[in-house]
Amino acid sequence: MSFREINSKMVEATVQPGRRLYSQRGAMLAYKGDVSFTPNLQGGQGGLMSMLGRRVAGEATPLMTVEGSGTVYFGHGGHHVHVIGLSGDTLYVEADRLLAFEGTLQQGTMFMGSQGGVMGLVRGQVTGQGLFTTTLQGHGSVAVMAHGGVFEIPVTPQRPVHVDPQAYVAHHGDVRNKLSTALGWRDMVGRGSGEAFQLELSGSGTVYVQASEEKL
Repeated sequence: MSFREINSKMVEATVQPGRRLYSQRGAMLAYKGDVSFTPNLQGGQGGLMSMLGRRVAGEATPLMTVEGSGTVYFGHGGHHVHVIGLSGDTLYVEADRLLAFEGTLQQGTMFMGSQGGVMGLVRGQVTGQGLFTTTLQGHGSVAVMAHGGVFEIPVTPQRPVHVDPQAYVAHHGDVRNKLSTALGWRDMVGRGSGEAFQLELSGSGTVYVQASEEKL
């Protein structure tokens, strides 16, 4: 794993020759060694087409390619940082939550409607989250950001998990999501999103939730 948590708001990344890292622009705090930082216009290994829909929707997150040999320290905005390791599976994560990830991971973009149908679209419009979610697949590690820290909740077939959409950070595993509400339409008129809307995750996997409802 390339990333190591230094404290709750900073990670240390080992950069090796021939192994790229990608990070949000402006996330580099310090570095040691012979390391270069280059603006990335193609969104990681997913290529230009994987980012096309996101750019149309105005949801692109500018990335930097990190190469060379040395150590880099990443952090951004004083947000809490959490490292997630992937072993061949896929992580679904909000693009603005990504701090850095290893170049061994294949990046893509998933249209939320493909998981939740019309409700996937409603989720984007009502909750303020994007209509597209970034996917990272393969073997490697990812550093994500959150307000107030991140906690992991297991999702099992017997126990679906309901999450406030504003607190959702990411999930992985065989997990399906849909937007649900505990209130009727008349009750929702005049209300903010709040707890009126819930993101329901079912199946088998893990969901990562921040300890806050604030946006990054």
